[in-house]
Amino acid sequence: MNSVWSDKIKLPSFKRLENNIKTDVLIIGGGIAGILCAHFLHGAGVDYVLTEAETICSGTTKNTTAKITSQHGLIYDRLIRQFGAKKAADYLMANQAALEKYRQLCKNVDCDFEIKSNAVYSLNDKKKIERELSALKALGFNAQYDDNPPLPFKTAGAVVFENQAQFNPLRFLASVSEKLNIFEHTQVVKISNNTAFTSGGTVSAKKIIVATHFPFINRHGSYFLKMYQHRSYVIAYSGAENIGGMYVDEAKGGMSFRNYKNLLLIGGGGHRTGMQGGSYKEIESFAKLHYPEAAEKYRWAAQDCMTLDGAPYIGNYSALTPSMYAATGFNKWGMTSSMLAAQILADLVCGRKNRYADVFSPSRTILRTQTAVNFAHAVSGLVGISEKRCPHMGCKLKRNKAEHTWDCPCHGSRFDENGKLIDNPAVKDLK
Repeated sequence: MNSVWSDKIKLPSFKRLENNIKTDVLIIGGGIAGILCAHFLHGAGVDYVLTEAETICSGTTKNTTAKITSQHGLIYDRLIRQFGAKKAADYLMANQAALEKYRQLCKNVDCDFEIKSNAVYSLNDKKKIERELSALKALGFNAQYDDNPPLPFKTAGAVVFENQAQFNPLRFLASVSEKLNIFEHTQVVKISNNTAFTSGGTVSAKKIIVATHFPFINRHGSYFLKMYQHRSYVIAYSGAENIGGMYVDEAKGGMSFRNYKNLLLIGGGGHRTGMQGGSYKEIESFAKLHYPEAAEKYRWAAQDCMTLDGAPYIGNYSALTPSMYAATGFNKWGMTSSMLAAQILADLVCGRKNRYADVFSPSRTILRTQTAVNFAHAVSGLVGISEKRCPHMGCKLKRNKAEHTWDCPCHGSRFDENGKLIDNPAVKDLK
């Protein structure tokens, strides 16, 4: 089923690449990150081209919950411990700057942009809430404590960020993308010596930005080891209450909430792609208990790239690829992460220094506990007999009964019942 964003929206359409071309900057991927990169380069007068395998916003972007916030769970206490106070503060300021850029760009765009508070709650761990509030105070940020958020269940409290935002991302991108230099139905399947090969022609570029959600080039960057994908589900209900803001559980398996017009969007049921999880049934059971009069209007699923340390990978694709860049690993917070990625990468390809670039460098350490977990999943996925294997790196595919797909538990590629590719990093259908 379509998401609430993709229903009743007409996006601009663009022609397919049919010849060999040259450009200064090639952007691969027509989701929100790639489109915003193109927007900033277009404004700077840079010669660029954006290629999209299908149509713009046809991937993860259309399935977001569209919260624009610098509060990405209870992360700042952890970021201080992992990276130190300066980098944690830079992470916060970078996302606040991204929020402010949306505020500016949305002034003249009819995209249902609304200022809202965002809150992260805990069901039973008040100490986590208190540690996060202390961390934010140390960073000089004025977060609030809410001991009784307007949710239909008891919590241990919530950390609240005021003056955050929500919007309709496809209405926003329909306006932003209209005059950009884009080729649709132009899938890049290989890159060699700064030339991208597609079914319709080649694109030779001085610099290349890979904004394909999960990077598909395995020989650089080790993204197949540094990330996994996580699937989550959303149902939009009419006849449920307006909760007034945006809410998300600090726990991985918790629920998220926001309103859009007369609808309440409830998210949950998440799991690692290719593994078992609550799926839509978890949300249905929750709504039946807490909103028995509500009626389902839309349902959709999202897929997110999760990094080793909770921060995105934005910058040089690897230490060995000075003219190739990546924007990935947004950890379920793709709106602000896409905006800050576009700003950072526009600066880098134009030779400008960006004060936040070091925080998000893809070349930072991989010595994290999650690395071993990802490696174990990869080994498990490679051994044994399987009816179907992923063309990305050969892992066994798992049947997703809830969505009638074949999913890869190693890196998150997905295929429909007929073997057609749905989600990357694979770049071709099943045989």
